[in-house]
Amino acid sequence: MSHSGRSPGPISDQTFDMGFKIGVAGGVACVGLLYWAGVLSLASPFHATMTLALFPVYLLSVAVLLGLWLGYDTDETNLTPVIVEDEPDEP
Repeated sequence: MSHSGRSPGPISDQTFDMGFKIGVAGGVACVGLLYWAGVLSLASPFHATMTLALFPVYLLSVAVLLGLWLGYDTDETNLTPVIVEDEPDEP
């Protein structure tokens, strides 16, 4: 996939924010549904640990998929080197 050189606009920013919020709400709703159905238990340390460990992975996946879908994907050609130049001391 070739990059057009244009960055996504403000509508993409708003769509990303809204999509991420919907992803968070959906994830919390799924965890609540699994708890209500009796699949997850707060008394089980394994269930609690796995839920806490995998929920950030889920959120990262949502963010990556939204970013790719909205055109935020970049490759090494889009990166610019960061060079900090020291200013010479003036007497």
